[in-house]
Amino acid sequence: MEKRVYGTLKGEVTPPPSKSQAHRLLICAALAVEPCSIVCNSVNDDIMATMRCLNALGADITYTSGLFDVKPISLVKGGTLDCGESGSTLRFLMSVAAVLGADATFTGAGKLPQRPMGALTDVLAAHGMGFVRHSADELPVTCNGTLRGGEFSLPGNISSQYLTGLLFALPLAAEDSTIEVTGGLTSASYIDMTIDALRVAGISVERRGNIFRIKGGQQYRMPARVVVEGDWSSAAFWVVAGVIGKHPLTICGMNNESLQGDSAIIDHLRGMGAFISIEDDKVIAMPSQLFGTELDCMDTPDLVPILSVAAAVAQGTTVFTNVGRLRFKESDRLAAMKSVLSAFGIDSAVGEDTFTVYGGEPVAKATVDSFGDHRIAMSAAVLSSVASGVTVIEGSGCVAKSYPSFFEDFAMLGGKAELCE
Repeated sequence: MEKRVYGTLKGEVTPPPSKSQAHRLLICAALAVEPCSIVCNSVNDDIMATMRCLNALGADITYTSGLFDVKPISLVKGGTLDCGESGSTLRFLMSVAAVLGADATFTGAGKLPQRPMGALTDVLAAHGMGFVRHSADELPVTCNGTLRGGEFSLPGNISSQYLTGLLFALPLAAEDSTIEVTGGLTSASYIDMTIDALRVAGISVERRGNIFRIKGGQQYRMPARVVVEGDWSSAAFWVVAGVIGKHPLTICGMNNESLQGDSAIIDHLRGMGAFISIEDDKVIAMPSQLFGTELDCMDTPDLVPILSVAAAVAQGTTVFTNVGRLRFKESDRLAAMKSVLSAFGIDSAVGEDTFTVYGGEPVAKATVDSFGDHRIAMSAAVLSSVASGVTVIEGSGCVAKSYPSFFEDFAMLGGKAELCE
């Protein structure tokens, strides 16, 4: 699917609910002892992948009119868990399936079958699990056995999702457990979100630095009804659109005290000179003169594509550091954004663990490849709003992974998003 996108943006927009929080609350509810309702005003492909996989494990989850009704897992062994393209679904639920003794087979689509899993499967194998791979180092993979608690060690520089999966699983193990994270912990704010979701579910985790202690034999007990908050990862696109554009944009329905790591978009952009104000649950992004700087993205890797759009418009050079693992997302996001920026006439350079954008040049009209990556497609659309002409985005349908109504919201704000014929 190709779209022609262009036009000046202004007005108010409400982003979808948080994908990250929805994953976590759905898993907690499925593991609980009583049913739960989760208010989630819209869904996307990744959230539905988690629902589908939890149902394959024996939960009964339905979604109607903005509400998940969750009946907890009554274990079904030997099921197939189709994770779609959702890395969170795969990495969270592999540990959960292991502790339940589900003997499940995991499959996936897009680049997911090739994304790294070795650090997680190795630690699970050391605690009672067996794995049958149907092709070398790729999905599908079948998990056998039941995960035991005990002493765990995980590298922190690959994915916080491995740790989140274990934090969901180990409270259900018979034994107490300790997890030590070695090296720096990437995307640490996502672990804070996990621990908060566990707290809501009545699960206790003791944390001291990079050591986590989990009592075994705990029970998940969710409130009867919980609400998923607005998604900062999605809001980030509109915040950038406001500061690089000609008119203010107001982003509504946001929790400005959220634990979501991508709420750091405000601090990142303010560090580039952006004028952004906060009023209750609203974020008002004002047209701003941005300047290049250095941004450490260890904890906010998903923001790099849209921040590189801000960097393209900024005066001077912006260097993003601690970004090497972006090579292993839905696309190689460093190579993808270099290609996108080049199409718009903006120079950039990819280093081993850095991405450098040389900003300040006029933004030309362009034809760009989304690389099948939702964040690349949405970033290109935001940059098109300040380009000199019509931009064509190839593969634009990939936005359904996280923000299916993105182009409808783009048009509601005054832009044009037309299917190419």
